[in-house]
Amino acid sequence: MDSARHRPVSAGPDTPTGVEHLLRTEAPQVLGALVRRFGRFDIAEDAVQEALLAASRAWPADGVPEDPRSWLIRVGYRRMVDLLRSDQARRTRERETGMAELAMQEPARRGGPVREADDGLTLLLLCCHPALSPASQVALTLRAVGGLTTAEIAHAYGTTEATLGTRISRAKQQLARGGARFTAPTAADRDSRMTAVMRVLYLIFNEGYTASAGDVLARVDLTGEAIRLTRMLGDTAPDDAEVAGLLALMLLTESRRAARVGDDGGLVPLDEQDRTRWNRDLIREGTRLIDGVLGRRVAGPYQLQAAIAALHAAAATPERTDWPQIAMLYLWLERLTPTAPVRLSRVVAVTQAYGPARGMALLDDLNRRHKLDQDPLIRQRERAVRAHLLQMTGDAAGATTLYREAAALTGNEVERRYLLDEAGRLT
Repeated sequence: MDSARHRPVSAGPDTPTGVEHLLRTEAPQVLGALVRRFGRFDIAEDAVQEALLAASRAWPADGVPEDPRSWLIRVGYRRMVDLLRSDQARRTRERETGMAELAMQEPARRGGPVREADDGLTLLLLCCHPALSPASQVALTLRAVGGLTTAEIAHAYGTTEATLGTRISRAKQQLARGGARFTAPTAADRDSRMTAVMRVLYLIFNEGYTASAGDVLARVDLTGEAIRLTRMLGDTAPDDAEVAGLLALMLLTESRRAARVGDDGGLVPLDEQDRTRWNRDLIREGTRLIDGVLGRRVAGPYQLQAAIAALHAAAATPERTDWPQIAMLYLWLERLTPTAPVRLSRVVAVTQAYGPARGMALLDDLNRRHKLDQDPLIRQRERAVRAHLLQMTGDAAGATTLYREAAALTGNEVERRYLLDEAGRLT
């Protein structure tokens, strides 16, 4: 495939797992190099995917090249030429010939591939372009920056490969039509674009932490990818306190993953989890991150959520959780991001801090003012929270009905079994 020198196959980066990690790490830089040279994100992304596929076949057998990125760029260039030549509708033959001549030059003759440190950030910003819908931003980010295949993303989000492929293809066409370029954002729009990137990474993590559908509670491939991409974002924006807060939130939340599912595969709620199974390394890293930025300036929503997660992590037992402080942080968070999930989380915190009567009064007030019980995106959780409140006050019949309603509204089988089990224990 390539004449580049290869390191002999050995344990570590040349193993299948090591190769996969290396490819996902290099993918954004390779894509950035191709897009910068050609200016065609839609075609370059396909070329990179084929280069990654070629590497995944060759490297485990032949060994990883001494310069993996240059190997991938050369293969990607060659595939890019083929794709450009077939793109007659968009490019004149003269332009394609010029592109081909440029691409076929060895990177070494041109001074080597450009390796700008902000390629990862620029690529994330391009994938999260405001012209795209949130669903398309997520899919394109996982494909182009995360290196996941279309089949892997489709499986994670409970859709077909054909549907997901169409979504990604349309997203790339939208970028092309909108004139999106592989350039760093201006000072004027950097903040809004960074906000979009963080929202996409947050959505990816949340889908991985509690899958919206399927027979498993969590998808480690998605949470792991969200954490990896957020680390990359933090490397390119080390002074951004909200990025640090987002990474801290992910690490502290992920630290509880092993304790969330019992030996029987059932869901284990927070107050029943075996805290010795929480990942202390992730807790230490996440706590260090949030302690380092909280109070530096006015805290943003990710910092506040990370601070809440840190309070949970600091409690040796459920009884020692500082629920009044958590309730106050949720009130602060609600003022910044007045969303239904945040409001419902404040109900839970107030209930734990001050009792079910206060919690029920707050929930009733929020339903009157914001109709949480009619919001299709949060109604399932609202039913579950109200059921728990009724159970705490001794209304077993009412709680049973609502647990069953909540179970019927979730697409996650582990969560459904838990809710039906709760109803069953009350009858």
